[in-house]
Amino acid sequence: MRVRLGAMEIPISGHCDERFVAVREAFAANFAERGEVGAGVCVLIDGEPVVDLVGGWADAARAREWRHDTLVNFYSVGKAFAATLVLQLVDDGRLGLDDPIATVWPEFAAGGKERATVRHALCHQAGVPAIRERLTDDDLWDWQRMTAALAATEAWHEPGTQHVYHTNTFGHLVGEIYRRVAGKSPGERLREIARPLLADVYWGLTDVEQLRCSELLWAPGSSLDAIDPFIVEGDTLMPLLSYFNPPGYSSRGVVNSAQWRAAQVPATNGHGTAVGVARVYAALIEPGRILSSDLLAEATRVQRTGPCPVLGEEVSFGLGFTPTSTRRPLGPNPRSFGHFGTGGALGFGDPDAGVAFGYVMNHVIPRWQSTRNRALIDAVFACV
Repeated sequence: MRVRLGAMEIPISGHCDERFVAVREAFAANFAERGEVGAGVCVLIDGEPVVDLVGGWADAARAREWRHDTLVNFYSVGKAFAATLVLQLVDDGRLGLDDPIATVWPEFAAGGKERATVRHALCHQAGVPAIRERLTDDDLWDWQRMTAALAATEAWHEPGTQHVYHTNTFGHLVGEIYRRVAGKSPGERLREIARPLLADVYWGLTDVEQLRCSELLWAPGSSLDAIDPFIVEGDTLMPLLSYFNPPGYSSRGVVNSAQWRAAQVPATNGHGTAVGVARVYAALIEPGRILSSDLLAEATRVQRTGPCPVLGEEVSFGLGFTPTSTRRPLGPNPRSFGHFGTGGALGFGDPDAGVAFGYVMNHVIPRWQSTRNRALIDAVFACV
């Protein structure tokens, strides 16, 4: 299939059941009308593929067509996967949701964080949305350096008293809790979960896997402006540090580099395909396959709602998952859950409809929800 955009034809390939032709049409319209450059979308119903489409290009020069095995940075979509690692430890009885983090990571008790719990970490209430010590991008590639700086950080608020989106620190916080208990890196465990699912989702790409990567392209108005957060004061200090300490924590200046792709920054630098994301969610909504039904229900219910000084809006958090909401609906059913990523990438599951959804793209536009992912979600549920 080809979509014409002016004098240009955009390649789209893959499978789409006739029942879901509206999704194919919405995907094509994303290129023709909404500025999409390269993307993939996958929809599974009760684990069976009904939509598996890719289109466009994997580079700014539009020389490489997007393939079914093209990997791309999906940003905060990976937060849900990081949470899943820790939730599996809870299911196994090796960790409790209300255990203090310091019971498995003693150094974390510094700076007023001795009462911060695993639950607080998973729902953005642990008090460390930013690291206070000035760090460099050389530090970013060093897991132990990053987690030591996070542990030493004085809490920005008393843990459990409010929520503040841990936009980048979430991955090092939750990932180190996992590593302290399980004795292996988050990236290693994610591969163990993904391998039997045939799911292409990773933190820390090999040299061979990097050959499959798409470039990330930043749309005007969505780029991360260069700023030294340490020159500001007052209420803006913490949000700026959360994004830019280290300078490349949100991927600024490093996003398409080999170092970024090889590192483990679980809140931010997950890479994968739409099929890979959807397959993880299909396994999550299958009772008992990845998580027990009771724990999944707890993890996907709203733990706290309120204003967030990092996101600058009213938000609700589950335990590493974002429950569906009127502001960011994941279909019509109240038990839907997932996580958006910067620029619009998205993975979610709807256990009532049996829907698992993955969408990844390389053209980053502002915020999480976009006209592109909204059109795809609406089309899916118009067909179910």
